[in-house]
Amino acid sequence: MGALSVADKDFDKEVLQSATPVLVDFWAEWCGPCKQLTPIIEEIAAEMKDLKVTKVNIDQSPEAPQKYGVRGIPTLMIFKGGKVIGTKVGALPKSKLLDWINEVNAA
Repeated sequence: MGALSVADKDFDKEVLQSATPVLVDFWAEWCGPCKQLTPIIEEIAAEMKDLKVTKVNIDQSPEAPQKYGVRGIPTLMIFKGGKVIGTKVGALPKSKLLDWINEVNAA
């Protein structure tokens, strides 16, 4: 299963109330690094069964990024139990991204 597109109206239900940890990719159509990151995010969504992977388009859904202080994109956040437990800004290679996800999730 690929990454789930989440809008502001679904954010609480899909991210904050999720029983499993959630990786949120805040992105926009016009963002080059976001486009580079998309295939990596999709691979992670397919490979990691214990992690819900979502994407929030900041232009279509400005409330969540504003609420969580997203200043630059791509911004990746991991939510667990309705709280942010990790944040990364900028595009990363898949290996570094997986290291970060595993490190944050294990904490």
